[in-house]
Amino acid sequence: MLDPQRLRTFRSVVATGSIQAAADQLRVTPSAVSQQVSRLQRETGLTLVEKVGRGIRPTPAGMRLAIASGEALRSLTRLSALVRDLREGKTGHLTIGHFASAGLAWMPTIVASLRQEFPDVMVELVLNDVPGGSTLSQPDIDVRIAVQGETVPSGFTRLPLVDDPFVMVVHRKHRLAEASAVALAEFRDEEFVANDFADSAVEVIQSYAYAAAGFSPRYIVQAADHHTALAFVAGGIGVTMLPVLATTDLPDDVRVVALTEPVPVRHIYLLVRDAIAASPVARRVVTLLHESTS
Repeated sequence: MLDPQRLRTFRSVVATGSIQAAADQLRVTPSAVSQQVSRLQRETGLTLVEKVGRGIRPTPAGMRLAIASGEALRSLTRLSALVRDLREGKTGHLTIGHFASAGLAWMPTIVASLRQEFPDVMVELVLNDVPGGSTLSQPDIDVRIAVQGETVPSGFTRLPLVDDPFVMVVHRKHRLAEASAVALAEFRDEEFVANDFADSAVEVIQSYAYAAAGFSPRYIVQAADHHTALAFVAGGIGVTMLPVLATTDLPDDVRVVALTEPVPVRHIYLLVRDAIAASPVARRVVTLLHESTS
């Protein structure tokens, strides 16, 4: 089995770009970092780094190892946290999956309530909208965006939560900034800022809406999240279509315009594991989520 500490040290070297920078980050000596990397190379039988001038860089094999070891180390961190919580008497465990805007809007209040009401339960939050990412298992309670053709996993029940309409976010000096509601087709000649990954649930809903309005948007910036997209709009670079839930913390220089003809909507629902659905903590989470959306 590979030594976790050596892997962490090696990943720090890859991330910072040098032995010295990794040593500074880890607060150890450069010789200690070099020894850890050398031992990992002997342990794996691979050449993981190569010298470039006065510095080093990962070999292709080293880069693959650094990337692939990320999830394993995160799993070990979760396991260590579980052991710590078991020592402290926290015998319950609940995982809650969520997408980014739901996490920002709802999860801090929900987790604060759970920690107060169920101090012996360990609550773990996991993002469910990261491309190519996955959790080791389906979360006990998963806040999801409906996608056409999906099925309910075995052992889970689907519960509707809320419908979240989309709006257009524009700069405050935009010609439609003061309009109360605008047909989506009015934006056909605009320059757009993308705000999610390709083929995500949000991007699919947006694509159907643009098709229904009879045009394809001209994207000039590809942002991977709504915070970055909002920053571009605030800078006067294009407009962006977002669900209302993602517009709770807006920059001063942007305005929200309601959409008509059509009104794009994302349907948000819960997946609840049947085995824990009747537990007090699971019932409380479902109640808190409904209270957050009412």
